[in-house]
Amino acid sequence: MTSTNASGRDIPGAFKALQDEGYVEIITSAATHGYLPLLGRDSAIYAQLQTGVASYERLYGRKPRGIWLPECAYRPAYITDQGVTRPGVERFLSELGIKVFFSETHTITGGQPVGVAAGETLGPYGEIKRRYLVPVSEKMPARQATTFEPYYVSDTTAGLDADEHSGVAVIGRNNKTGMQVWSADWGYPGEYDYREFHKKDGVSGLQYWRVTGSKVDLGFKDLYHPDWAAHKLTQHADHFAWLVAEEVRNYHDATGEYGLIASNYDTELFGHWWFEGVTWIGGVLRRLAEHPDVELTTASAFLEAHPPRQVLHIPESSWGVGGGHWTWDNREVSWMWGPIWEAEARMEKLAAQHPDADGDLRFVLDQAARELLLGQASDWPFLVTTGQAREYAIQRYEQHMDRFNELADSVEAGQPNRALAEAYWELDKVFPNIDYRWFAAR
Repeated sequence: MTSTNASGRDIPGAFKALQDEGYVEIITSAATHGYLPLLGRDSAIYAQLQTGVASYERLYGRKPRGIWLPECAYRPAYITDQGVTRPGVERFLSELGIKVFFSETHTITGGQPVGVAAGETLGPYGEIKRRYLVPVSEKMPARQATTFEPYYVSDTTAGLDADEHSGVAVIGRNNKTGMQVWSADWGYPGEYDYREFHKKDGVSGLQYWRVTGSKVDLGFKDLYHPDWAAHKLTQHADHFAWLVAEEVRNYHDATGEYGLIASNYDTELFGHWWFEGVTWIGGVLRRLAEHPDVELTTASAFLEAHPPRQVLHIPESSWGVGGGHWTWDNREVSWMWGPIWEAEARMEKLAAQHPDADGDLRFVLDQAARELLLGQASDWPFLVTTGQAREYAIQRYEQHMDRFNELADSVEAGQPNRALAEAYWELDKVFPNIDYRWFAAR
């Protein structure tokens, strides 16, 4: 898949072929990366997840077994001020047949947030820490749990003291291997011979310079030498393969068990923040595939061979800076949540009033559901918080919320505006198999 010709201009189809042949496992996510712990209604959480599952089935011809929870954000069950029990995220995953998700390191081990959640990282998460005095989350008590093992997540709706598990497993991110890429201070992308991301030519927009040094001003960067970078890529792929093997050997020597390493990264690191990163991944996979002490596997395959032996109560958390929800709910973005919660309640009410809509009404309600999902995207508050694209994020957020309300107004007036819904459909064309009833009250 090195070109559009190799994939036949069908990237999901190319990945499907790799999955069908057993080389990779593709997991799903929520529809628009909605930040699930902050959504106001259970129907909204379900709709985000169900839309993601349905999209996966449409593209890959089977149900997903695993999921990437947006921003690794998890919330256990809790009782509202009105005395209503809201289920934990694991309950929704279990209902949809999801068997495994991934979490940040401190969610499993306790202690202070590390890695991405500590903000010492390359890319936009590091930018947050540089822009703000981020409040430090309360330190979680350290515990014996380890990221080398998967755990069943307790069914928190049954209570934190209950012994039963949800049937859903959690795998924690391995911090040592993670920071070899994530770290802004000593991660591979900071290597002096790699291409400098921050300096671009004023005419072509291309980057012709190398990192040169951690404290070197942009005006004094040396020119980039691809052959120098290639040499360092070989060294770094060798080092990472050695590190993985060392980690699993040490764990096996200490426990006698087979250890699992999950190295989770933000995709935009590779080829974007770290220009050489895609080539590095290829080198690492080739080395690990040939390593006598390491077996490349998928989350589902590992769980089938080594089912979790313990049930774990995991806390509310994310891989946002500080380890909690602050990145998506702070003084600069908190105003976004009220309109979202109002729209969720309105969508739920429309689904109740029109349980079997068809024709124009069905088309308008489906498009209203799409606009609400798009308005819920965690990207909008994230971009405002990072300052990367504040105006664009606010504009997109407000557009989707306005579109939702226009469509809802037309339905409530008894005149569903099909022409308007079709015009909005043409703008994004997402989720062709959506069903507005996924927003029905739960």
